[in-house]
Amino acid sequence: MPSPSEWLTDALLVALGAAVGTPARFFVSGLVARRLGETFPWGTLVVNVTGCGVMGVVGCLATLRGLPGDSAFWLIVATGFLGSYTTVSSFALQTRALVRDGERRLALGYVVLSLLLCLGAVAGGFAVGQVLLAGGAP
Repeated sequence: MPSPSEWLTDALLVALGAAVGTPARFFVSGLVARRLGETFPWGTLVVNVTGCGVMGVVGCLATLRGLPGDSAFWLIVATGFLGSYTTVSSFALQTRALVRDGERRLALGYVVLSLLLCLGAVAGGFAVGQVLLAGGAP
């Protein structure tokens, strides 16, 4: 269990990364959407795919250098920056780890469950929001 000062330091490192990741997502997603249109979520797709690419590099670098998940590098770049830039990067890295470890069925289950639960949560949240905020059915 980290001490309060260690926890605060870790939280500040995550916040530092997030302070860069959030505006980066806003900028990249908006730029792509303005260029390619908003009928299909190209901006989000580009952000998620590039975030996954960066997460792969970061994960590889951390593995090669023996950096633990609580290292300053990981907290700033993976948890902070990529956590605010995209959460799909973590999903992809975890799925890759399951496949790498020979857990193909578990990886497939994780992908399917994540997709179904996330889509269900969006649909459910939208429906609840419609009822509570708009006063009507979705």
